[in-house]
Amino acid sequence: MLLIISLVVGFATLLYLTLTVLDKSPGNEKTEKLSHIIQRGARSFLFQEYVVFFPIVLALALLFLLTTGYKSAISFLIGSIFSVLSGFFGMTIATKSNARTAWGAMKGVGEALDIAFSGGAVMGLTVSVLGLLGLFVVYNVFGLEAVSFYSLGASFVALFARVGGGIYTKAADVGADIVGKVEANLPEDDPRNPAVIADNVGDNVGDVAGMGADLYESYVGSIFSGIALGYALLGQRGVVNTLSIVSFGLLASIIGIVFVKVLSKLNTDPAVALRSGTVVSSVVFLILSFAYSFVEKDLKLFWTVLIGNIVGVLIGLITEWYTSGRKVEKLAHSAAMGPANVIISGTALGMESTAMITILIAIGTLLSYKINQLYGIAIAGVGMLATLAMNLSVDAYGPIADNAGGIAQMAGLEKHVREITDKLDALGNTTAAMGKGFAIGSAALTAIALFANFGATAHVEQVLLRDPSTFIGALIGSMLTFYFSALTMNAVGDAANDMVEEIRRQIREIPGILLGTAEPDYESCIRIATKGALKRMVAPALLAIISPIVLMKLLGVQAVAGLLIGSTVSGVALAIFMANSGGAWDNAKKYVEEGHLGGKGSFTHKATVVGDTVGDPFKDTAGPSLNILIKLMAITAIVFYQLAGR
Repeated sequence: MLLIISLVVGFATLLYLTLTVLDKSPGNEKTEKLSHIIQRGARSFLFQEYVVFFPIVLALALLFLLTTGYKSAISFLIGSIFSVLSGFFGMTIATKSNARTAWGAMKGVGEALDIAFSGGAVMGLTVSVLGLLGLFVVYNVFGLEAVSFYSLGASFVALFARVGGGIYTKAADVGADIVGKVEANLPEDDPRNPAVIADNVGDNVGDVAGMGADLYESYVGSIFSGIALGYALLGQRGVVNTLSIVSFGLLASIIGIVFVKVLSKLNTDPAVALRSGTVVSSVVFLILSFAYSFVEKDLKLFWTVLIGNIVGVLIGLITEWYTSGRKVEKLAHSAAMGPANVIISGTALGMESTAMITILIAIGTLLSYKINQLYGIAIAGVGMLATLAMNLSVDAYGPIADNAGGIAQMAGLEKHVREITDKLDALGNTTAAMGKGFAIGSAALTAIALFANFGATAHVEQVLLRDPSTFIGALIGSMLTFYFSALTMNAVGDAANDMVEEIRRQIREIPGILLGTAEPDYESCIRIATKGALKRMVAPALLAIISPIVLMKLLGVQAVAGLLIGSTVSGVALAIFMANSGGAWDNAKKYVEEGHLGGKGSFTHKATVVGDTVGDPFKDTAGPSLNILIKLMAITAIVFYQLAGR
């Protein structure tokens, strides 16, 4: 009953926020036209992306139908389709919010924040509501075993969406920066840059649709591990406990979202409004969780939820420390020596940041296990992601504000409009970095819980150190995270090369572009980014599915256990490093663009642009995709063993 209530309230809030955004004015003819071009480009990419991976989804569903029956096949399809819908619907509202945010900034920062945050909240609630709805349907109709296939569908689609969207957005971003900023000395979002529209489209397909599918997968995976281990330990009570905790998280997130909207109406400072909403949602969630645990006479449940929540907040704060403030100012100063120095310093910063975050995850894991064994680890992961709707709302508002700034620049709106959107965008970069840190922490805890689930499914009571296949599996797992990252990074580089050549061609063959007397061919850049992403996203995505299956066949379950250990250990550290280096380089560039160290166009600025260009595929393509990789391999191992055991 509690889950049904939270879903009904979630759907009602989602509908209200959607209508609120659509009721706002998209502005004048120029802003509306630019918004429509971005919407059309984003939809076109997603539909072409679906054409690429849906045949693979249908083939896998047919395999499950023939081997395990219709329950597994339908569950897999529900997970896949709901993952697609969460990204598509959230992105649709985000692309309709951008011009409305820019126009709302004409009235002030409060109105702009209200519209951008409402658009982001639609994304956050869509992911949470659809994730919970799918779990509720699959579990109650098909049973616990089918939930693993539902989770596999969500993870499989998420990896395609995250990798494809990440390649698109960074190919466009890198191309626009290299030629537009460094070579042609054009400002951010200048309409004379041929890749400017593709860059804005990329913000949506990568940072909204891709991120939505990514966090949908994280949310579903954490709940699945909690349900599976809860049932093994406590029976039906373990399932009810897990779903109750998640329901409290959704209700608390809705309260936090409403709180931010109220503060935005009062013209509260955006940073204060967003942070207050996050704190309110966490406090309400913990109060409800404590009350439930007290009534059920199981305070161990609350303590593990509290540990997950505290670890998540601390990871976010550490991530913020490494990607803003004095750390970023020091990184920006290193750029005065040139691009090489800023890259060296940014790389070292990201590597250094892995220490504190990894130790925090280790402490959280140990304490959770001591309190409630493996189920405690799973519930700590659930506790970290339970308020996803609020955290993702804050995260998703950033790309909307970024798009709004681009539209304001291209449409020639008043200077103060761009100043407001830049303020919101800069805050969005920090919240996005914190969101990535949160996602990495939850991925680690969820991967550990999924590993335990695999052990229970495959009857692996202990990892045999004397069996060389265990060590071989660990070696291969560690290698795969680097090889996977190489595939995605190369994909961005290759697609960006095509983009750079096209931008240079247009500037060379259409002289009026830089003078502002001729309009660039925006559509050709959109087509190049789309083609580059679609062509290069399949190989990295299939790697996660094929690896555990091949190792299972060749070396057995001990090798797969080693594979999961190696990929989790190396993947978590690598993801932290990439996310924080990329975030720090991005904010160092913005620090210089604010007028420090020579400002825009200076030697220091060009060096930070190079650093940001290197960091883009780190933080928005390879890094976030690693979170999905380590969980998808674990879920694949669980499902494949179920298939092999039939």
